[in-house]
Amino acid sequence: MSPALARAARALLGMTQSELAQAAGLGLSTIVDFEKERRLVSDESVRAIKDALEEAGIEFICEDGGAHGLKRRN
Repeated sequence: MSPALARAARALLGMTQSELAQAAGLGLSTIVDFEKERRLVSDESVRAIKDALEEAGIEFICEDGGAHGLKRRN
């Protein structure tokens, strides 16, 4: 999942970076750095972000093994 896709998912949910950090069990700086592409974050952190967004109602649309789009589940 790309930082841009994470930002779009969070915006669609109306979720703050702080709320995402709490839902993912990560520090706020990890979310900020990931979304702004300031540094690489671990695969585990990216997975936690993705899981938190999915739990909040996002469905990622995947092609060729990667997420390329998203939508909000009904």
